[in-house]
Amino acid sequence: MRTFDALTDDQAAAVLGLLADTAASDGLQAVSEQGRLQLRGGARPGVRHVLLSVGDTLVGYAQLDGGDPVEAPAAELLVHPSWRGRGHGRALGDALLAASGRRLRVWAHGGKPAARHLAQVLGLSLFRELRQLRRPLTPLDIPEPALPPGVAIRTYVPGADDAAWLALNAAAFAHHPEQGGMTQRDLDDRMAEPWFDPKGFFLAERAGELIGFHWTKVHAQEQLGEVYVVGISPAAQGGGLGKALTAIGLRHLAAEGLPTAMLYVDGDNTPALRVYEGLGFTTYETDLMYRTEL
Repeated sequence: MRTFDALTDDQAAAVLGLLADTAASDGLQAVSEQGRLQLRGGARPGVRHVLLSVGDTLVGYAQLDGGDPVEAPAAELLVHPSWRGRGHGRALGDALLAASGRRLRVWAHGGKPAARHLAQVLGLSLFRELRQLRRPLTPLDIPEPALPPGVAIRTYVPGADDAAWLALNAAAFAHHPEQGGMTQRDLDDRMAEPWFDPKGFFLAERAGELIGFHWTKVHAQEQLGEVYVVGISPAAQGGGLGKALTAIGLRHLAAEGLPTAMLYVDGDNTPALRVYEGLGFTTYETDLMYRTEL
C-alpha cells in the first residue's frame, strides 16, 4: 500500500482502469466525478491517493480529500470485485483512518450491504443520505416555465462568465462546501470534459446581474440527461426561479432526444425534494456517507 500526493499518468490510467472494471461489475461508479477529476493534473491541496497492489496488480484505491477547512476529511475507496473478501477494504479503511487522525467521512455509493458492513467494522456511523432521482423525459408533462418579472435567460459564455458564475455559485451554496467551494480550477476541469456543452448551461439575469443558473449534463453512453446543478442567489430565492430553471433545463434535455433525466439531492433537503417530486422525479438509488463519531 502506497500513498501519493499526486499520481503519474501511468498510475492515473491504472486507477481509471480499476474504476471502469469495478463500475462494469457493480453497475455504478465507486468514486464521484470530483474524485475522478482529481486523479489527473498534478497535486491538489489536501488530496491524497492510496494505491493497494498485490504484486504488480492494482487491486484497490482510496482517495482522501482534506480540503474542507471545517468538516472532517472525506474519502472514497474501492476494491476490484475479483479481490474482495480478503481484507483489502478493511486495510484501505484503516489507512484512511490513520491518515486522517481518525476524523473521517466516507462515501458508500449505492449503499450496498458490503459497504454498510465495512463502515460498521471501521466504527463509522451513518450521517448523510444523497438520493439519485430519475424521471422519463417522454412525455415531458411539466408546466410551461414561468419566470419572475424582469428575469431573462441566456446560455453560459466560457471565460466571460466564469468569475460572475463562481461568485453566484459560492453564494447560492454557502451552506454546502462541496459545491460552494468550487474554484476556477474546478470549473476549468469540468469545461475540459467531453460532456461540457455551454448550450446546456442556462443563466438567469436581472438588471444585468446573474441571479440563478441550471447547468445540465449529458451522459451519452447511458443516454441520461442530468440536472447537474441548480443554484439561486439568496436574494432571489422563494420566487419560483429554481422551478422555472429546472423546467427549462429538462426541456433542453428532452429536445436532445434523451429518454431519462436524473439528479442528486440530499435526503434531508425537503424543499428541493418537494420541487423535484412535483416535477415527476422519484428515488432511483441512494448514496450514503458515514463518519467517525465526533
